[in-house]
Amino acid sequence: MSDSVVRIDGNTLRLPGGVAVRFVRTLRLPGTGTHPLPPGLGEFPVRRVADFADTVPGSWRARGGVLLPVYLREAMWLSFAGTTEPAALQVGVGKVCAVSGRPWSDRLCRDPQNYVVLPRQPWLDGINSGTGTVRQFVAVPLGLGATVEGQVTGEETWGGVQLRSFPLNDSALARWRAARRRTGHGRYRTAGGPGTSPPASAPAAAPRGAAAMGLGAGGTMRQEVYRDDRPAADWAQRPAGRVFVHLVTPPEWRRITGEEPPPSPVDRAAYTRAGLPWFDYYDDTAADLAPADPLTGVAPVGDWLGDDHEPWQQPAPEQVRPLGDAPGQPVRDGEW
Repeated sequence: MSDSVVRIDGNTLRLPGGVAVRFVRTLRLPGTGTHPLPPGLGEFPVRRVADFADTVPGSWRARGGVLLPVYLREAMWLSFAGTTEPAALQVGVGKVCAVSGRPWSDRLCRDPQNYVVLPRQPWLDGINSGTGTVRQFVAVPLGLGATVEGQVTGEETWGGVQLRSFPLNDSALARWRAARRRTGHGRYRTAGGPGTSPPASAPAAAPRGAAAMGLGAGGTMRQEVYRDDRPAADWAQRPAGRVFVHLVTPPEWRRITGEEPPPSPVDRAAYTRAGLPWFDYYDDTAADLAPADPLTGVAPVGDWLGDDHEPWQQPAPEQVRPLGDAPGQPVRDGEW
């Protein structure tokens, strides 16, 4: 495809090949038990690093990409709603693959699979660490060893989240489009909603080292990471686009952007007491990937930061709902 630029559309990252990614705030799960999918509580705001070149660290300018604010031990999930055509998406946490647990690679791998298949995979809530389950993405600072990156590699160098998309090759994409026309299907529905544009100029303050954040492993939930059922030869040999997502603390977000960060996370016990929904998703036409060996031994964030004192209230069965059987400013890439 001709356009290899990653763009921001509101708070949605649009990677080449029709891939849409949003970062969604959610309730943090307790470290014990297996739970249904927690709800989405709004999008994280996403801004371009290039718009704040005077206030971000030099290493961030070199890597390019985008930044978003996240609280200590706040949980998130990645939504792929709005993806318009099939794509293979690699998701890295500190340049460790969230699917295979292997080091970040610029090639697709099937054994073990190091990507999610879109749009079949509607979302990803955490690392692939169990049969039919994932461990929730939870934000922690670099330097403690608590991140997935620190526990798998023994170092904490990168932090953040890394995304890279691979489209179908020309012949496979032509076949897919022809099949869609024959069956009368349109494009996948695009997630709408207005976004907030970044300010025209960054606050005039000297850049400094920001409090870098990474992702650790939280509680366990029921979620499959689906096995790719396409022939490996259907995918393009080279990625169409990539982006580095820097995670920053709310105070640093305020200093860098001049914007107020989102409010603190929602109290999960109050959410459940109010009778609001949790979710369960199952696709009986898809096969789940086996647990990723390097990720099964990742210790939970609570082992590093202490017990979670926030009260836990189990949702009632009737609160768990079964689910389902572009434009924008370009994001500069860099060296990472």
